[in-house]
Amino acid sequence: MAGAPLFSADQCALIVIDVQDYFLAKLPLDWRKPLVERIAWLMQVASILEIPVIATAEDIARDGPLVPDLEKQLRAGANVHDKKVFGLCGQSDILEAVRKTGRSECVLVGLETDVCICHSALGLLDQGFRVAVIEDATASPPPNHDAGLRRMAAGGVILTNTKGIYYEWVRDLATHAHVKPRINLPMPAGLTL
Repeated sequence: MAGAPLFSADQCALIVIDVQDYFLAKLPLDWRKPLVERIAWLMQVASILEIPVIATAEDIARDGPLVPDLEKQLRAGANVHDKKVFGLCGQSDILEAVRKTGRSECVLVGLETDVCICHSALGLLDQGFRVAVIEDATASPPPNHDAGLRRMAAGGVILTNTKGIYYEWVRDLATHAHVKPRINLPMPAGLTL
């Protein structure tokens, strides 16, 4: 998608996929906390900017709920979708929730890069959405993270990072000055604004 425009806060939905202890436990120990911190931070930024957030957890009865640090970032009464497929477009209630946002762009974070993130991203592209995946807010056990990123890039998904999507969403100094002081989470390790 050469020349594709920046992602816009008023056209984006943030989709948080399967951040559950079951999947986090597969990652190197030093990846887990920073990943959750970056996702929670992005969820809070999305909330401040009134970007809809949709969350899934795969087979909740077997694999457990969305981790508490992310669940508390959801709006009161928000539903965590119990995902029974790898690609979220294969489950009608989740795809309908994405469509009901009225947004044309989807930003994906979560687990695992080479399976549920990849299948969901490519499925959303096929449904006509523009899709970005946040490289430093997604993960799979190595070397699968990099393989998933390569697969998605080859399929037309835009790859960016936490800092990059933040600035695409805020766009100008006035918005940045409004948003930054309202973020009440610590800056995730390695992130600079």
